[in-house]
Amino acid sequence: MGEYVPTSMFWISLSLVNAGLAEHKNRSRLAWFFLSLLLGPVATLYIVATAAPAVAVPGAAAPGAGSPSAAAPGAPAPGTIVPGTGTGTGTGPAQ
Repeated sequence: MGEYVPTSMFWISLSLVNAGLAEHKNRSRLAWFFLSLLLGPVATLYIVATAAPAVAVPGAAAPGAGSPSAAAPGAPAPGTIVPGTGTGTGTGPAQ
């Protein structure tokens, strides 16, 4: 029984360190604490080896999404080919 106490203290301490590392990388501290209780050093390796997730900037459009509110009503979206003109809306080369 005497060897279980140091082992469990190490495991809990490691889980606390992992929770702090996870929070530093914008991840859930509580979720990584419990995950680290199960996975231990494997969770530490994963947290350290992976990059932090991308943070969404408020007011920024998603990649590939147009900004319909910025265009005038009835205006074609940027990059749209306007029939009969032979060109786009000025955002690309002439066709």
